[in-house]
Amino acid sequence: MTDTFLPPDRLPAWQALRTHRERLAAARVADLFDADPGRFDTLSLSACGLLADFSRQRIDRSALDALIELAHQARLPEGVDALFRGERLNHTEGRAALHMALRGGCPPPAADAAQLQDTATRMRTLARELRAGALKGASGRPIRRVVNLGIGGSDLGPRMVAEALAGPAAKHPVTVHFAANIDPQELDEVLSGADPAETLFIVASKSFTTAETLANAEAARAWLRAALGADADIGAHFAAVTNAVAAAVDFGIAEQRLLPMPDWVGGRYSVWSAIGLPLLIALGEDGFDALLAGARAMDEHFRSAPLAANLPVLMGLLGLWNTDFLDQETLAVLPYAHGLRSFPAWLQQLEMESNGKRTLRDGSSTAVMTSPVVWGGAGTVGQHAFHQLFYQGTRAIPVDFIVVAGGEDARRQALANNALAQAAALTHGRSLDEAVAALRERGADDAEIRRLAPHLAIPGNQASTTVLLPRLDAYSLGALMALYEHKVFVQGWIWGINSFDQYGVELGKEMARRLSDATSSARRDGATIGLQRAIAALRRGDPYP
Repeated sequence: MTDTFLPPDRLPAWQALRTHRERLAAARVADLFDADPGRFDTLSLSACGLLADFSRQRIDRSALDALIELAHQARLPEGVDALFRGERLNHTEGRAALHMALRGGCPPPAADAAQLQDTATRMRTLARELRAGALKGASGRPIRRVVNLGIGGSDLGPRMVAEALAGPAAKHPVTVHFAANIDPQELDEVLSGADPAETLFIVASKSFTTAETLANAEAARAWLRAALGADADIGAHFAAVTNAVAAAVDFGIAEQRLLPMPDWVGGRYSVWSAIGLPLLIALGEDGFDALLAGARAMDEHFRSAPLAANLPVLMGLLGLWNTDFLDQETLAVLPYAHGLRSFPAWLQQLEMESNGKRTLRDGSSTAVMTSPVVWGGAGTVGQHAFHQLFYQGTRAIPVDFIVVAGGEDARRQALANNALAQAAALTHGRSLDEAVAALRERGADDAEIRRLAPHLAIPGNQASTTVLLPRLDAYSLGALMALYEHKVFVQGWIWGINSFDQYGVELGKEMARRLSDATSSARRDGATIGLQRAIAALRRGDPYP
């Protein structure tokens, strides 16, 4: 596409939104409901089995129309079309971002189609053999445990989905585990009680140079050799997902156990690629295919629905409204489902690694805020930890509630009701008069009421979105993940940044390599030198120098 890029704050709609911001900055969402009793119907939208309620956002129809006009002026429909056509929207690395092709949401590049099909076939064959007990280790015993060694996108997505969908390990012929941290404790815990003769490691690294993953792979190889003997066929206990096939072969992984992935798959989108092998093993083909189908349905919705009726577009625009016009710097993501307890961690990488940038497509620096700080945790656990900050803290914090309708189980119904109650309470709060009335109803005397009432008052007016899933199954989770993926694209496109590279994280990696190299002449600041001396002293058992 021809790029006639303008920074978002130079678009007419941005100026119009500043006017809406002045009008709505002090508005109370409770008053907006009073003024429009049908607000839920006009500000909620369903697609692919999900329902998103935006009615608790501090927005009205005219401001939302201005946001949609901003998307048009930013040429978002052209951007969506270019994304699905496979144009090189990752312009800094000269690559497309075609993770949708891995789930059938668009065609892959013709040059890669044959390799993708071959990888998919070998991936499914390997998973079938594992689940059938036909894949043997060096001693001829069936593999019963799979350990995925990856980090970032090679860990967060598969781990999150496995937690959500795999169910009790006792029900599976092969258990699937994950180790990402270079801290030995995580891998040690995963291997505690494991039988080396029945364990397979998947080394998941696109570049096959990821320091943490390779360190864990080396530790795994040493663990196998110590148990199985130096002459054992250690390669029988490894597979790899990588774009660096030669490096994996040099490590000792047999070519038939190598699953290549194309270079246009970014790490945080790689769960749909062969990086999803642990999920294919844990869920089986029906479950894995349902995950892909849910994401594919959201792809089609995103690609075809008008902006005003497009779930990822509206979610992206309202997040941009909160960040850039209401000055809200964070986003709390609260999944009311234990299975989704790692969803905020997966989303942290997706949002902050994609859009945590300041350089625009033309190389200039942005004049507006980009990605919020994403954080959160599972409900109802968070209600007994950090929700106090939402109620009476000094910051405005938008919240995404993710709620599973569930079945007949009374505890699941209570869980959903807790989420709805939290959203309502954060919206409406409790006035000082209501606090006084509540204390009087409890029988408090006038002095006690005067003392306590200010501490019971809650300002309310915290914005939230509620995303409702019919059930926590593979299809719904796939649609939910694709919803947030496309939301991130919407925001990155309008902000004018490249959502598909991550150059910033390279600096810390480079510095870590230099610090690990005793011969390096790299400059160290005073704090680094002092801390290295202190660490060396503690390792020797000496006091701090």
